[in-house]
Amino acid sequence: MSNSQNHKQAMINEILKNPISPERIETLSMECIEREAPAHSFRDGEWNVVKRMIHTTADFSLMGDVVFSPDAVDSAVAALRSASPIYTDSNMIRAGLSIARLKSANAEYGPGKIHCHVADEDIAVRAKEAGLPRSLFAVKKAESILNGGIAVFGNAPVALLELNRMIIENGVAPALVIGMPVGFVHVVESKEELMSLDVPFIAIQGRRGGSPLAVSVVHALCSIAANKQ
Repeated sequence: MSNSQNHKQAMINEILKNPISPERIETLSMECIEREAPAHSFRDGEWNVVKRMIHTTADFSLMGDVVFSPDAVDSAVAALRSASPIYTDSNMIRAGLSIARLKSANAEYGPGKIHCHVADEDIAVRAKEAGLPRSLFAVKKAESILNGGIAVFGNAPVALLELNRMIIENGVAPALVIGMPVGFVHVVESKEELMSLDVPFIAIQGRRGGSPLAVSVVHALCSIAANKQ
C-alpha cells in the first residue's frame, strides 16, 4: 500500500463523526429536489407523488412523462383510508410495499391486504397450457378485488392490457391503476390504452417504469392519506 493510501481518510469516517439520520437524509434530498426541479404544473398532491418518484430515481426527466387522471390522487387517498385491497403484478412490488406506510393510511392494512397471484400453482399451469404470460392469468384471478381496489403495475404490460380489457368489457372499476410496466414489447400500448379509459390512473408514458417507481407512488400516496386524516 502506498504512503498516500496510508494517509487517505475514508469518506465514511466523516459521517461516523457527524451522524446523520435516515430521516434527515430524506429531508435534505427532498429539499434538493425542490431547489433543482424545473417549472411544472403539477398540483400539490401530484407533485408529492412525482417528488417521491424523482427521489427514487434521481431522474428529473420523469417529470415530462408522468401523467395523472384528474381524480387519481383523491381516489387513491380515499381507497387507502378505507384499507382497500392492493393488487400487484409482481412479488417484487408486493415485497417492496411498506406495511408501516400502509398502516399510516389505515391501521387495518397488513400483508393479507396485498395480493399477487403470479406465483400461484394454478396460474403457472394455465399459463403453460396457453403459452401466455402468468401475469395475464394472475390479474384475471384478482378480478373480484379489483373493483374499488388499487392495481399496481411495474413489470407486466400484458397484465395491464388484460386489466384494460376487464375495465372495457367487464365493467371492472379500480379506485386507482398505477400503470408503470417497463420494457419494449406491449409496454407503450398498454399505457396508452389505460390513459384512454375513464378510470383513475397514474402512469408513465413511454418505455420507462419498474417496481421501484410503482412502489414509490404507493408510498407517496400513503403519506398524503396519512396527512389528510
